[in-house]
Amino acid sequence: MKHEIVTSDITVVGGGLAGVCAAVAAARLGQTVSLVQNRPVLGGNASSEIRVWVCGATSHGVHRNARETGIMGELFVENQYRNIDGNPYIWDLVVLEKVKAEPNITLFLNTDVHEVDASGDDDHRTIQAVTGWMMGSERRIRFESRVFLDCTGDGLVGFLAGAKFRIGREAQHEFNEEWAPLVPDDITLGSTLLFYTKDAGRPVKYIAPSFAKDITQTSIPMKRVIRSGDNGCAYWWIEWGGEHDTVHDNERIRDELSSVIYGIWDYIKNSGKFDSANLTLEWIGSIPGKREYRRFVGDYVLNQNDVIAQELFEDRVAFGGWSIDLHPPQGMYATAKGSKHMHMDGSYHIPFRSLYSTNVSNMLMGGRNISASHVAFGTTRVMATCAVIGEAAGTGAALCAAKGISPRELHSEHLSELQQTLLRQDASILGVANTDEADLVRSAALTASSTLTELALEQSAGLYPLNTHVALLVPVDPFINGIALFIDTTAATELTVELWNTGKPQNYVPHALVSSVVVPVSEGSEQWVTAALQWEPEHAQNAFIILKSNPSVSVHLSSRPQSGVLSFKHDATSADTVDFGDMHHHQPVIDWSPRGFLRKPICFRLLSPTSAFTAEKAADGHKRPYGSPHLWSSAGGSGAEEWLEASWTETHSIREVHVTFNDDVNEDLINLHHHRTEFEIIPELVKDYQVQAWVGDSWTTVVEATNNHTRHHVHVLDSAVSTNRLRVVVASTNGSAHVEIVELRCYR
Repeated sequence: MKHEIVTSDITVVGGGLAGVCAAVAAARLGQTVSLVQNRPVLGGNASSEIRVWVCGATSHGVHRNARETGIMGELFVENQYRNIDGNPYIWDLVVLEKVKAEPNITLFLNTDVHEVDASGDDDHRTIQAVTGWMMGSERRIRFESRVFLDCTGDGLVGFLAGAKFRIGREAQHEFNEEWAPLVPDDITLGSTLLFYTKDAGRPVKYIAPSFAKDITQTSIPMKRVIRSGDNGCAYWWIEWGGEHDTVHDNERIRDELSSVIYGIWDYIKNSGKFDSANLTLEWIGSIPGKREYRRFVGDYVLNQNDVIAQELFEDRVAFGGWSIDLHPPQGMYATAKGSKHMHMDGSYHIPFRSLYSTNVSNMLMGGRNISASHVAFGTTRVMATCAVIGEAAGTGAALCAAKGISPRELHSEHLSELQQTLLRQDASILGVANTDEADLVRSAALTASSTLTELALEQSAGLYPLNTHVALLVPVDPFINGIALFIDTTAATELTVELWNTGKPQNYVPHALVSSVVVPVSEGSEQWVTAALQWEPEHAQNAFIILKSNPSVSVHLSSRPQSGVLSFKHDATSADTVDFGDMHHHQPVIDWSPRGFLRKPICFRLLSPTSAFTAEKAADGHKRPYGSPHLWSSAGGSGAEEWLEASWTETHSIREVHVTFNDDVNEDLINLHHHRTEFEIIPELVKDYQVQAWVGDSWTTVVEATNNHTRHHVHVLDSAVSTNRLRVVVASTNGSAHVEIVELRCYR
């Protein structure tokens, strides 16, 4: 046996997406990181070994402008570019390469940490080291660090260190949670195995193994959706173990799940009820994908009311948006539906106090084991949310290691620095503005080659009948003075149009009625009719404009999308779905669905100019939509080069230029195959550009980039350039008619 000691600034245990993002975030901030993973691949439940879709704040397209940025966003966009068809092995490579690109990370695969060296009393403990066994190499490795991150999911490191934790469901009275049980218990969400099928092109027989479950003798065929040819994750409901111990009973749970999968396949192949003659079983998982086990106690326990109210925590460092998604304890054998969902009105915030242990002074948590009640965990547990939590925890760990302080001290003394560091990294954080004093662009004057001031979509790609209410969301900056709509009518009628605000800036649902008009309309095709809606809010925000249903009217849909503009239809029947379980009552984001309008919003013209896309918006402090688009957009259509310029009254010596391009965070990307997005590169992304500085009496190119397909760029110049003018010149985009830049920063 080989004994080794590895010393680094930070040790991250767990190589799922939370651990990956934590390690990358810390390494990019200059800290040395040991990333320890007990499997041969990274990605955890998202890896090719388990193959769960990476879900997050978009909630499969329910929430608008909610796709994660930061490291998780980089993974989504890169996977779309390389792996549009969702090959799980290519996804493994995308994740692995993200880690290997960081020289400050040392990766230890196949290394199972099972010992923790910690000291102190129950209320104040400190981890000195963790020890792991590298399987297949016979290496016993002791990892010594100043700061440790438990990203194991099951929370083994914190447990062995003596961290306070919870398992199971809290009583309803503890947090006054509607969905908590009356009395506490140790019930958790169960585990799942998945399987893949393929069409072999010829008949394939299937003989079930002797241990296959006869599912006709269970409630499964009556209570669950079974279809031939479904993709792997469509069988997320093959779940069991919630009434058992999902860790200590892991082998028993795996055997039960496996027996059911082979039984389901026997039912599909041999019952005669399915068109399955040519289908074969291509892959079946051998490692249960766990949903829940230990949840550590931090300085704050996130609960259901925080999530639903979208509590604006002062120490917010990440966001989520997946519904509170809880499953019956009996899993696949339950007579109830496989899940129940409670959606918030938009993205919610996650506080830093929930990401560090209340009693282990140098341990942070990333992923599903953060400090949350069981009910709140029902939303924070999904992997893209775990990933952004991991990035926030890794960033916090890096600052703690650099300063020699605890996470609690970081929160109390350096919270603004933590949040500003996250913003600088393009992390997923909402409603916190850039106040970085080192960013030179904050004191610059911004100008542009052109600006989009007339907001209109006039080219029709088809009709949509008003058999239900539809809605159009547009930015109001600084006011709206009427809107024209492109419609067809089969008879003279009246069209009722309402203007609502959206409440919170991250929400895209009607909240409070502002005004309403009734528009008389004559019979005819391709009419522009004017709704004389007027609104001048105290600050820029979105207007949710509802066109009430009218069977005599159809609206034209645009042939192209427009940043800042969304469309919806009202669908009260969506409150209960066959595949995804029961929906809680009164959920506006479910009632107002964007499906059918993706990249085809309703045609319209704003009858007043807009300031929503001026050059100053690229330095207004926000890096994603939040009450308004928060980006500069060119006027579009000229075909000429467009530029965004920052200028100062004095000369600065500039060494770093940060540029964030628009990658349309409204586009719901996926790592595997829940759905297919048809383009490899987000069309709104800038393709070819230069960064130029005014030197002497001419423009000098200091950065040149071609064939760009990503969002956030940090350009470190070979040598500092002295200038009082700097600009980004864009030659082309990846398909959009407009050049759009979310943020420009410069540093000495």
